[in-house]
Amino acid sequence: MFKTPPKNLCILRLSAIGDVTHVLPALRTIQAHWPHTNITWVIGKAEATLVNGINGVEFIIFDKSKGLAAYRELKKTLNHRQFDVLLHMQVSLRSSIASLMIKAPIRIGFDRRRARNGQWLFTNVKIAEKSSQHVLDSFLEFPRLMGLETTDPCWDLPISTGAEHFIESLAPTDNRYIAINACSSNRARNWRNWAIDAYAAVIDYAYENYGVRTVLTGGPDSLEKNYALQITEATRHKPISTVGQTTLPQLAALLKRAEVLIAPDTGPAHIATAVNTPVIGLYASSNPKRTGPYRSLTTTVDKYPQAIADEFKKDVDHVRWGQRVRNPNVMNLITVQEVKEMLNKILSSR
Repeated sequence: MFKTPPKNLCILRLSAIGDVTHVLPALRTIQAHWPHTNITWVIGKAEATLVNGINGVEFIIFDKSKGLAAYRELKKTLNHRQFDVLLHMQVSLRSSIASLMIKAPIRIGFDRRRARNGQWLFTNVKIAEKSSQHVLDSFLEFPRLMGLETTDPCWDLPISTGAEHFIESLAPTDNRYIAINACSSNRARNWRNWAIDAYAAVIDYAYENYGVRTVLTGGPDSLEKNYALQITEATRHKPISTVGQTTLPQLAALLKRAEVLIAPDTGPAHIATAVNTPVIGLYASSNPKRTGPYRSLTTTVDKYPQAIADEFKKDVDHVRWGQRVRNPNVMNLITVQEVKEMLNKILSSR
């Protein structure tokens, strides 16, 4: 597609936290092959705080909380800007409308099957159609289309010294701990959270068998704070709770120091992957082969095939890729023993 590297390139990916981390290997591939290309990333306000320390990238914030004003601000910022290529890496209608503010003759988007919400109308070049891809691999199709070789994914998420120092004050005195991010995002019919007593049993097991304390992580939402309180009350060996107390960079620093993170399908699982910390993924309602912790699929408890069979009387190959199981009891398929076995696998090797 390009005989010479483009002078200017724009990435459009506004959200969410996990997907933003999935973009990093594609970004690092572009930087490795085209070190002199100017890269601009249009990104959400919260998501930018996680990645804005990356060198060589200009970040333009799109604050969706401002409503129509966010589009006006983006248009004003980019009014006199021209890019050689736009990588439109999000299929939401919000992002497609935002893409209209970005001038570029080459506008790369998803293949027609994946270009939901009419995204295909806003692009003029499509990535190759691939079935059953992990989200991260689908993002790697963008540099691949531009002729760039993609090898082992590289995230290289920078963590500031300030974030590192802040975590030193929160971590256990021996600096050895596992992390648990118990909740996924608080959305309607988003049943991804494992049982409180199950988390408590694993916390006690880690301490009694490995002498390792647990640090609870999470956001400021009241659901997450209440969940953390209930988990703490149910344990014999009390965890350290940082729920609602960390910024995204501080969370990344905390996860980088952890022996392992235990989490359902949620953004922090992918932050842990980006800082090279193993993850025990807890997956039943969603398919880990599509959205699981990329480097830790072998230590993910995968009950998704069973959940699909129970809910739809079909196997995974006969439902839509990415089909969710929206059953409030689906996470009960994951047993404490299965998580203990994964914990043994990781802690004994470390």
